[in-house]
Order: sequence, then structure tokens, then C-alpha cells
Amino acid sequence: MKMFTILLMSFLVIAAGVGTGQPLVPALIIMGDSVVDAGNNNRLTTLVKANFPPYGRDFFDHNATGRFTNGKIATDFTAENLGFTSYTVPYLSQDANGTNLLTGANFASGASGFLDATALLYNAITLNQQLKNYKEYQTKVMNIVGRERANEIFSRAIHLLSTGSSDFLQSYYINPILNRIFTPDRYSDRLMKSYTTFIQNLYGLGARRIGVTTLPPLGCLPAAITMFGGAGNNTCVERLNRDAVSFNTKLNNTSMSLTNVLPGLKLVVLDIYNPLLSMVLNPVENGFFESRRACCGTGTMETSFLCNARSVGTCSNATNYVFWDGFHPSEAANRVIANNLLLQGIPLIS
Repeated sequence: MKMFTILLMSFLVIAAGVGTGQPLVPALIIMGDSVVDAGNNNRLTTLVKANFPPYGRDFFDHNATGRFTNGKIATDFTAENLGFTSYTVPYLSQDANGTNLLTGANFASGASGFLDATALLYNAITLNQQLKNYKEYQTKVMNIVGRERANEIFSRAIHLLSTGSSDFLQSYYINPILNRIFTPDRYSDRLMKSYTTFIQNLYGLGARRIGVTTLPPLGCLPAAITMFGGAGNNTCVERLNRDAVSFNTKLNNTSMSLTNVLPGLKLVVLDIYNPLLSMVLNPVENGFFESRRACCGTGTMETSFLCNARSVGTCSNATNYVFWDGFHPSEAANRVIANNLLLQGIPLIS
């Protein structure tokens, strides 16, 4: 089955034109949180950063770029799979100018969420501000290639949104006020309202091909097990996973409703819950050795500034690990996730 999947992916990519050196789509636009942040938080005054060792130790030149992993994030592999010869530049970086913008940009920010309040807790870039930055980006592209060509780029570009984990893990679950006011179900409804508004606004800016990732199995993240699993627990926290499954169901239903009312919109929900859960529950079958502890430090909690060059116990070979730090997949896991996204995202390409 795996061999068939690989062959199918190869056929689709070659048939669509990558073999001729042309990307499958004109541009790739990334929005969301730390899972897809490629370095925007480097430019912010925030503790949520990853521009220092050991982050990036397996990236090109072994440099920490601001990606929250040891090497490539999933959207880097997505860019490769789509036939791009370079990765989307962080919009706040010095490289985000001129023709570099014509193949897309990355607007994501670590600790951002569906709710602006989540991002503001950590001085991250809110989703609304990411949209404003995208609108500014559109003006720059129009100035380079003209309105007609620019609008063609925007409508044919793939727009990827990956967020929501911070709304739960770094806001709802640790905020007693939110816990008292909202049940997880009602909180998900609140997030859906923000998601609906976001998609409508993005559609209004000319986006017609949008992919949104589901929540991962929140209860299986090493830091979540440490914080919410109880003393001595080393298994996934089922109540958190149930909340993620419930949210993902709402995300699918809401996305279907949006597709029905917005003409010409291709909106695809990309499942990362099940691929990541499979890696956690069946690591050996998926090519991994360790799926409960992360590579960095003790592997139970460290992320961002807590995962640093002095973190004791950091593993020597991250390819054996599903998780790089307490919240984020390793490069090896990101590759598996991206390959799954490619197959799921075929409607966005065709």
C-alpha cells in the first residue's frame, strides 16, 4: 500500500508538470502558528522563538532559522512536493521583497490562534494581522506584475492555514476563566466563528484554493502529557484528543457549509490528526523509535526558549523521534505529514 501511494504521488506530480521544472501552482501562501512559522517570530519581541540552537541543527548549514523543529517544517516539504525550488519566505524577513514574493510568502506566527486573544497573550501576530499583512503583500505583487497577473496568481495559489493548537493548549486549558465560561464544545463553536470570518475575508481577497489542517491529537503531544496527564502518566490524554476530534468534526462541517455558499471556492480540510496519531501509537511501523518523549532535553516539556543548547539530554539523532520538542514534530515526522497532505490536497492542485 505504501509503495502504491508513493507511485501515485510520483505520477501526479510528474503529470502535472513538475518534470518540466514548473511548479503545480504559481504561489504558496502560509498562515497560522508555530507549526508553520518559518521565522516571522524572529522579528517580534516575544519568548516564543526558535532562532537559536539546537533548533535548525539539521537544516541547511545547520542554522536555526526560526522554524520550530530540527530541520524542515511540513510546508517546506509541501513546497518541494509542489515543484518549487525555494521555500516561501517569512513575510517579516529581509528576503521578502521583489521577485521573491511572486511564489508566495509565509505569514505564520508561533503562538497565534483562531482567536486574536490567543496570539496577544504571547505577543504573536494575530490571524487578523496576518490577513492585513497578506493584503499588503498583494499590493506589492500587483506593483511588480500588474493587477491582472497578480489576481491570477492569488486565485490559483494554494493558501494553507494551520492553527488552533495554541487556542487550546496555551489558552483554554490553562485559563480557569475560559474553563468556567466555556465547555470545550462551546469553545470550539467560538473558534468556528473566527474561522468562518477568516475564510470569508480570505475569499474576499481573491483566494480560491484554501487548505486548512485539522488539530493534531492534542493529548499525545509530550508537553500535553506532562501538563495534563497526571504524575507518572506516559500515555495520550484522551480527553484532549476527544476535544480535538470534536473540533475537527466541526471544522469539516463548517468548511463544507462555506464551500456551498462561496462560488468557485475549493476549501479542503487536511487531516493531520490521524497521520500523527498513527506515528505516536505505531512508531516502529512508521519508521520511528521514540514517540512519547521528544528529542530536545528531557523530552517532556521543553519548547521554544526552554529547548536550548544547554538542555540536558537532547538526542543525537532526531530522525528516530516523532517529536522534536514538547509541541512540535521532528523533520522526519514533518516529511510524513507533508506526504499525506499532498495526497489529500490533490483537489487544490487540479
